[in-house]
Amino acid sequence: MANDYPRSRRVADQVQRELATLIRDEVRDPRVGSGTVSEVKVSRDFAHAEVYVTGLGMEEADSRAMVDALNGAAGFLRGQLARQMRLRKVPALHFYYDPVFDQGARLNRLIDEVAPDNGSQEGP
Repeated sequence: MANDYPRSRRVADQVQRELATLIRDEVRDPRVGSGTVSEVKVSRDFAHAEVYVTGLGMEEADSRAMVDALNGAAGFLRGQLARQMRLRKVPALHFYYDPVFDQGARLNRLIDEVAPDNGSQEGP
């Protein structure tokens, strides 16, 4: 059972939930907007956490500016995490842009261009 869901993954999931709340409620930088934490990867020694974020409804340049703002606020967010989580060592946060949502939206647009859904279904 322990190998099915290792502690580093459990900590990463908790960090993801807490960061999503902190970014929404505590970060006042206007560049952050509606950021979404899509994934968190914590190192085995809990020293570092890679946090992948994307901005919903934002252009790529705006999402990258959001990542810069979050990296600037990483110390503040780490301190807030330390207050909320019961960990001996709270990982240093490193934010990265995650293009997965943008790529998915792009693929949906391409599919809609090739096979538009006009709402009329023809039966056999």
